[in-house]
Amino acid sequence: MKLPRRNFLHSLVGAAFSPVISRSAGAQAYPSRFVRLIVPFPPGGSADPIARVLGNELSEIWGQQVVIENKGGAGGNVGAQAAVTAPADGYSIFFGGAFMAKNPFLYPSSAYNPATDLAPVAKVCEYANIMVVPNSSPPKSVREFIDYAKANRGKITFASSGTGADPHMSAELFQRSAGIQMTHVPYRGGGPALNDVIAGRVDVYFGTLPSTISLARTGQVRALAVTSAQRSAFAPELPTIAESGLPGYEYSAWYALYLPAKTPTGIGRKLYADTIGALAHPRLKQRFAEIATEVTPSTTAELAALLKSDMDLWGPIIKAANIKGE
Repeated sequence: MKLPRRNFLHSLVGAAFSPVISRSAGAQAYPSRFVRLIVPFPPGGSADPIARVLGNELSEIWGQQVVIENKGGAGGNVGAQAAVTAPADGYSIFFGGAFMAKNPFLYPSSAYNPATDLAPVAKVCEYANIMVVPNSSPPKSVREFIDYAKANRGKITFASSGTGADPHMSAELFQRSAGIQMTHVPYRGGGPALNDVIAGRVDVYFGTLPSTISLARTGQVRALAVTSAQRSAFAPELPTIAESGLPGYEYSAWYALYLPAKTPTGIGRKLYADTIGALAHPRLKQRFAEIATEVTPSTTAELAALLKSDMDLWGPIIKAANIKGE
């Protein structure tokens, strides 16, 4: 079955902030006080350090403090709801991401719509996941793993850091694309999941590149491939899943900035311009590189299209697999 592919529309990166946010004046003095950046995950995950690096750069540009406010829960929905109900004055920014495309299907009773209740500003970054297996695993490549899974149908297990998280959805997309069946073993975080991969208690894990690559390089697990469309600059020695046995497969996590939907257009344009400026700074790029994260700025229109295409991808997969958020 051929799956839809995401279109990042990179040719539009230099375009102006589109009028997704409602129009009114008032950007000249923005911001005139501290700004809170709502991060919908607790400290210690992949989102928090990225948000802090970007927040520090925006603080430098504005001369105003960007305060990180961690609001974890329900796969990002708690933080999203806080952003949706915040005053639409530009002083509450939401650190959104790929999880927004999945959550309407994982949590169908959610009280907000990511496509209408939050206004896209700009994509910030993305990173690949990495497919790893225990050192004791027979497969030495993606193609060998697929053949091994087909020969052991119903016996293969995959770990995740939680239902609906990036490692889980990477694996769901993989098994759907490869035509194999694996049993999901969810853990409370990536650390416990990796511990059981290392011990050989589960067969495969699609961990985030920033948190998993060091274990592969120190020989604690065997890395087979990265999930992105192209090889990662942070792990160039690893092939992509697409080039090593499963053509068309692609999965990359991303983060972006959003505002409450009725924020004035002028403020949205100012935030967009300053975000693009921050992302161009060599200091930020170096900090992102240290956590294996690629700077990938976008226009507002690109970000809106990315969210829609991801929702079109994940809706059928989540419904077919009957996945429920926890």
